[in-house]
Amino acid sequence: MSDDNAGEGGAEAQTGVAAQAAELSVILPSFNEAANIPILVNLLHTALAGIAWEAIVVDDNSPDGTTDVARKIALIDPRIRVIRRIGRRGLSGACIEGILASSAPFVAVMDADLQHDETMLPKMLAELRTGDADLVVASRKVDGGTVGEGLSKIRAWGSNIANSLAQKLLNVTLEDPMSGFFMVRREKAEALAPKLSPQGFKILLDLVSSAKGSLRIRELPFTFRERQHGESKLDTLVTFDYFGLLLAKYFGDVISVRFLMFGLVGASGLVVHLVALRLFLLGGLDFNMGQTAASFVAMTSNFFLNNQLTYRDRRLRGVQAVIGLLTFYAVCSVGVLANVGVANLIYADPSYWWFAGTAGAIMGAVWNYAASSALTWRKS
Repeated sequence: MSDDNAGEGGAEAQTGVAAQAAELSVILPSFNEAANIPILVNLLHTALAGIAWEAIVVDDNSPDGTTDVARKIALIDPRIRVIRRIGRRGLSGACIEGILASSAPFVAVMDADLQHDETMLPKMLAELRTGDADLVVASRKVDGGTVGEGLSKIRAWGSNIANSLAQKLLNVTLEDPMSGFFMVRREKAEALAPKLSPQGFKILLDLVSSAKGSLRIRELPFTFRERQHGESKLDTLVTFDYFGLLLAKYFGDVISVRFLMFGLVGASGLVVHLVALRLFLLGGLDFNMGQTAASFVAMTSNFFLNNQLTYRDRRLRGVQAVIGLLTFYAVCSVGVLANVGVANLIYADPSYWWFAGTAGAIMGAVWNYAASSALTWRKS
């Protein structure tokens, strides 16, 4: 066969792949994974040989060019699709968008950082094909599973606590509700999508708790691998995000995750407020001046925490962050007026400074959330 004919044969083979409807969509949420995407695509080719599959890379506008790398691969491999998200951040939201972009009967979610074992995918698919399961989870906690070298001792300890809280507060029976590697029937995930939070990192926990026991679940053991390139996207602030999701689900989604995040940040701000107030009082300021100054110290702390966590999908940077801080001061000043007024009415005995300070701080909370959502971190 000539080289020309071989090229034609290769084109026909690729056309055949493109024409065949995918049975499985692999959703790959990514941020700064340019070095990992080509490696992972090659691994998927090997692991999913004989299966009609596609991979949907959902990239949060990575500055390292992850989108461009994925699109170059997509130009020569029709099984690769790319969604570039601008102005939106977060693993859960990326997973939801990827799932909703699929038409395959089965969808898998896995990290793009090579820590999830792609050879598990055929095994997970086989479980779903039997018709006896709706969701298959790659678990580090069942017999045969392990965190391997993928988590530090501190992160492994934190993961165990998070698992325990999820199981006790939400009655989740999964051994590893913190896993980010799973496969589900697409129609099941799509039906639950309106109940899912686009914020946060724990899409599996959200999916299972929202289903309220309606999903037939299987857990398969796997070993969590060590990251090869790039850095982990999980920072310490994700802890607040996780607790917000737990509380939202515990209270039946009556209160939004974002509001609960704002409340958790506000709780930390209350501590900052009281510490600052005490220092100002010890420094000789009268109560009104001390309460006002402490309010602005707490507002500054709250702004930066909210910018990093609560509104991470609308995060302000550079000049916009400075403008946002000034806007936050402005909209929260109304709350400060109520704060100081109420606290001053209560404050009569110096020994009750903490009660007066707390009462005043709480008064401004609802106004601060509503105003900052509408003005400081308004949707672009």
